[in-house]
Amino acid sequence: MTATDKTLRGGCLCGSVPYEVRGPFSKFAHCHCARCRKATGAAHASNIYLKPEQLTWINGQEMISRFNLPSAVSFARWFCSNCGSPVPRLSRSGRTVVVPAGSLDDHPKEKPKGRIFCESEAPWVCAGDNVPRYVEYPEWW
Repeated sequence: MTATDKTLRGGCLCGSVPYEVRGPFSKFAHCHCARCRKATGAAHASNIYLKPEQLTWINGQEMISRFNLPSAVSFARWFCSNCGSPVPRLSRSGRTVVVPAGSLDDHPKEKPKGRIFCESEAPWVCAGDNVPRYVEYPEWW
């Protein structure tokens, strides 16, 4: 097993919805779009993207609620119906799982590859790092 194949554990704030994910991850990015800011209540969302078979729910799937943003083709949130914390979500196409990186208990070896939708970032964002910045989706997306 390589470092990128390591199994990482995560879950919601109250512990009702634990899960595991296995690398390698296809993408890891900070998104600064207005939707992600509203969905997280933060300056950006930090999301890891992987294939559905790389996610295993340990328990609590019945506790997951889903909100599909009606005005968007693919934007949604999955969250614990008990504590409201975000949990991994399956894309509407069913081809990708989006993992809120902050819901992980373990730290991934991978680092974010970019900051996307930076023209939408909040003027108070904390981004004093060397992560590449993009106006939209980068070529590696």
